[in-house]
Amino acid sequence: MTSFTNAHDRLAELALLSRPLSDAFADAGFSLYAVGGSVRDALLGETRHDGYEIDFTTNARPDDIERLMKPVCSALWQQGKAFGTIGGTLREGGLKVEITTFRSESYVDHSRKPSVEWGDSLEADLGRRDFTINALALDVIALNAETPGVQTLFDFHHGFHDLNDRVLRTPIDPEILFTDDPLRMLRAARFAARFEMSIDPTLEAAAVKMAEQLTKVSPERVRGELDLLLLTRQPSLGLDFIVRTGLAEYFIPELPKLQLEQDPVHQHKDVLRHTWAVIDKTSPSLVLRLGALFHDVGKPSTRAISEEGVTFRFHDVVGAKMTRKRMTALKYSSEMIDDVAMLVELHLRFHTYKLGWSDKAVRRYVRDAGPLLEELNELTRCDCTTRNARKAAILAERMDELEDRITILREQEDLSRLRPALDGVAVMELLGIAPSRAVGEALDFLMEIRLDEGEITADEAAVRLRAWWAGK
Repeated sequence: MTSFTNAHDRLAELALLSRPLSDAFADAGFSLYAVGGSVRDALLGETRHDGYEIDFTTNARPDDIERLMKPVCSALWQQGKAFGTIGGTLREGGLKVEITTFRSESYVDHSRKPSVEWGDSLEADLGRRDFTINALALDVIALNAETPGVQTLFDFHHGFHDLNDRVLRTPIDPEILFTDDPLRMLRAARFAARFEMSIDPTLEAAAVKMAEQLTKVSPERVRGELDLLLLTRQPSLGLDFIVRTGLAEYFIPELPKLQLEQDPVHQHKDVLRHTWAVIDKTSPSLVLRLGALFHDVGKPSTRAISEEGVTFRFHDVVGAKMTRKRMTALKYSSEMIDDVAMLVELHLRFHTYKLGWSDKAVRRYVRDAGPLLEELNELTRCDCTTRNARKAAILAERMDELEDRITILREQEDLSRLRPALDGVAVMELLGIAPSRAVGEALDFLMEIRLDEGEITADEAAVRLRAWWAGK
């Protein structure tokens, strides 16, 4: 159950923030309603951390919206005007707003672009919203006018009760809404995770039936929704929905394959459930959550049964390659792909520490992790989901020890500059050689000295490089 204490005051504050707009639209004879997330979050008492923005809907057409916004906004953006949306920043307070004409939209045939029709009904407009909790509207004109007895909050689809009961439902037949925009099936996963809601069985059944429709949505939009899901309070709630419904098969098929069959003799943990546990334990950093999502995707293809039981040798290396392939298909940036693949490839490195690491091995670990060292250490800690308290304590103690050793080495030398004492230009001048493979070999030789012994001076590096070169 949800507490809506002081909800009226928060709604009044929301209306007051939009006073310049409400006055302008009222004077012109148009309606103006705050809709969607701003109303929902005001009811819940949620604090917005993503740059506060309010969405509005109105019976005014796009040209009228633009005309009325210009005097009260310091900037306008019109990229969405063809779809009835004008955005802007209010001069007073700097609030970002988007105002959209009442509308309906649907996909035509196999097009990825919706067709748009204007409307004149608030109820019809709210009926095309994705979920009942987002189909709430606040009449900011009436609320700012403080007219007694005038209805200000409109809830045609019982979204208020669904917020209270923590149930995610659609305002109309989910199959119709998912046909209009298949991405809404992924949005269901996100909202279920963000607000820790149960999903209406009718909604889930529609997602199962229509999962293939997700192929109509561009990879960029799918990726954006996945990112938002991964940054929620408990991503596993939404991720599990994606796997259960078959949606994952169409954009991240590696996940359902983690449901490895367990035999009665060679027991191993449920890799999919383990993955959910790791993701939920990590901090809400996108690169870290993606690393947790992909860290074990190499296990199904490397699974083997030996005298030791079930093994997954080299699943870190295989998983890193699979991660690159999948993230490339989802149009992630090269930098993000490199970072996440690195976390996947290195997530087992720590476990060799039980054999004892030299200072050289610690330096190499720091060098290979680079700026992702903290993320790698956190992923390693979260990867321990064992219920064996003794084993968990040993692993935690070992990681504490490694981090202490890194701290000590940092006090002794600059671990942020783990590079050879001489650069390529200096090597070529010293040895009298042109750019070639030999320069790389010389730098590798100097790098091994840096990792093995720590920092040495340029003069000492020159002496040892000449000796190495003479030996070649």
